[in-house]
Amino acid sequence: MKIGLIQMGAGMDKEENLLRAAEFVKKCKEKEADIAVLPEIFNGPYSNDYFRPYAEPVKGKSWQALSCMAKDNQLWLVGGSIPEIDEEGKVYNTSFVFDPEGRQVARHRKMHLFDIDVKGGQSFKESDTFTAGDEVTVFDTPWGKIGLCICFDFRFPELSRLMVLGGAQVLVVPAAFNMTTGPAHWELLFRQRAVDGQCYTVGAAPARDEKGCYVSYGNSIAVSPWGDVLWRAGAEETFQVVELDMEQVQQVRQQLPLLSARREDVYQVRELK
Repeated sequence: MKIGLIQMGAGMDKEENLLRAAEFVKKCKEKEADIAVLPEIFNGPYSNDYFRPYAEPVKGKSWQALSCMAKDNQLWLVGGSIPEIDEEGKVYNTSFVFDPEGRQVARHRKMHLFDIDVKGGQSFKESDTFTAGDEVTVFDTPWGKIGLCICFDFRFPELSRLMVLGGAQVLVVPAAFNMTTGPAHWELLFRQRAVDGQCYTVGAAPARDEKGCYVSYGNSIAVSPWGDVLWRAGAEETFQVVELDMEQVQQVRQQLPLLSARREDVYQVRELK
């Protein structure tokens, strides 16, 4: 399976952002990608000031654009994430997935909202705008099942475990780590989750804009089930098509049978007396 990771910036002009995303998806197809992945909040600025103004319902402008990108290029598309607004006016950080016919096959609403306050570093509170999702997302493809989560979701090992137990062989993560959390934990988390789940992990991040309202770490990444970094970007706008050997997932799981060896009874919480 060839997966295209897109690291692009997002400016104030939504139309321009969608056009740039379409250009990158086309470039991935030209490199024979089967799947393309856009970054978190790719259609506008990553800021509480803009999430609601940029929010759209299902089948809105950005949704339609993503559907067309998938169909026009005849590939699977993980549409990064966009602010989605529902009928009740709740706003979610949402990733839509489309098949090569442009049909939506999955939707993930970010479950763990990015509410942090690091002393001397980053402070942000997504929950000022977003509502948390409540569903684990795994979808079928011709190459196997893929698990999908968004950025801060990936810090929670229980969620990755649930996706793997649901059959996921690849974990796809549109994400926007910042200049505090990125250098400290970005590669560590992708390698850690790959080794724990014996699966591929891939992350697509926004390109870094030092003058932006939110400075992304960038460094989009792909990691093997053995924990090897297959590709890692820098800070700039770029894309890369990475080939994932799906047989390696089964090979690693056979060599180190962690899934079958796990004893659920050992992990039961017992009352201490």
